[in-house]
Parts: sequence; structure tokens; C-alpha cells
Amino acid sequence: GGSDATEQELATLSISAEAPKPVFTLGQENAIESAKSYLSYSAFSRAGLFQQLTSEYGEGFPAEDAEFAIAYLEQNGLVDWNAEAAESAKSYLDYSSFSRDGLYEQLTSEYGEEFTPDQANYALSQVGY
Repeated sequence: GGSDATEQELATLSISAEAPKPVFTLGQENAIESAKSYLSYSAFSRAGLFQQLTSEYGEGFPAEDAEFAIAYLEQNGLVDWNAEAAESAKSYLDYSSFSRDGLYEQLTSEYGEEFTPDQANYALSQVGY
């Protein structure tokens, strides 16, 4: 049949073409875009961003889409949690006074920003504590 050749040619073309862009589901695509836009206007820890994306008061993404989006940003070097922690620490100090311990608590608390201890310590060093 004449159609076989065309299919084979197409198959060859798709293999030899440049690596295709990864194909995301609409949910994954939207979660990635949302994650990027949140990070562009505020500082988030990994846990905080996950919470924001999945919260019924936030975006309400399914957990797997939120996790996928965050992992995608990490793998592609689009987020630096240490830098986010430092940004968060600076913004806290801009509008209030904190002791080192108080700021550490705010940065790491599950009721605060939920940064890891390492990220919080990095942030404190960046703001001069």
C-alpha cells in the first residue's frame, strides 16, 4: 500500500527531529504556569508553594499536578529555595522586627513559611543574622 511509506517516513522524521518538547497534560501545564507566577511575585518554600497550588483557597490543583510542576521547576533550575528563603526573610524584616530566633521560627514553622532548617539558616546569613 502507498500509505506505508508515508507512515515510515513520518516515523523516521519524528525520530531524527530535535528532541520534542515534553508533552504536558493541561493540568500540569497550568500548574507549572501558576507556580512560576506565584514565585515571581512572592517568596515561597517548596511546602508553601505546594500548599498554595493545591489549596481550595488557592488554585485547587490536584496534588500530583502540583508536585509535577514543582519538580519540573526544580529540574529545570527555575527555582532556588535558598533564594526564596532569603527573599522571605528580607520581606519579614521590611515590615517588622524579628530576633534571629523569631525569624528562624517564622521561616520554618508549619504555620509560617515551612522552609527547611538549612534554607532558613541560609536566609538568616543573607540578612545579616
